[in-house]
Amino acid sequence: MLLGILSDTHDRYEIMGLAVRTLQDRGAEFFIHCGDLCSPRMLDHLAGLKCAFVLGNNDWDRQGIESYAESIHVPFHGHQADLELAGKKLAVLHGDYTSKIDAIVKAQQYDYLFHGHSHLKRDERIGRTRIINPGALQRAAEKTVALLDIASDRLSFIRIA
Repeated sequence: MLLGILSDTHDRYEIMGLAVRTLQDRGAEFFIHCGDLCSPRMLDHLAGLKCAFVLGNNDWDRQGIESYAESIHVPFHGHQADLELAGKKLAVLHGDYTSKIDAIVKAQQYDYLFHGHSHLKRDERIGRTRIINPGALQRAAEKTVALLDIASDRLSFIRIA
C-alpha cells in the first residue's frame, strides 16, 4: 500500500491540489494530512479519497472543519488518528506538542508516527517506530510531501512546485 503524506498546507488551495494529484500520479492509495489545513475548503482535495487528517495548531475553525468534513464524507480524527493499514499501526498528529511525540515513541506501540508542524522533512527510526514528517507546502524553503510504500518501507520525499 502506498501512502501519500502531506502537512502544513496553510490554506494554499492550488498547491495542495497539485500535491494530491502528484501523489495520485505516483500511485498513492491512501492520503494522510498531518494538520494545519487552516480552512475547511482544503478538504475538497481529499473528498472521495481514502484518507485521514488531524487538526493542527492553526486550524482555528475546528467546528467548521469538522462539519465540512462530515458533509463531504472525509473522516475526522480530531488531534490524533490511530490507524491500522496493511497490517501496520500508524499514529498521526500535528506535532506541536513534542511531549505527545515523545510518549508515542517511548511506548513503541506504532510502526509509524506521522507529524508536521516544524515545516521540515524528517525520517528517523527509534526502535520499532519510524517517525516521518513530510515537510510543508507553506513557509518552507523546499515544498515537499512524502510517499511511503508500507510493504517495502520505502519512503520518498517529493518536491512540489
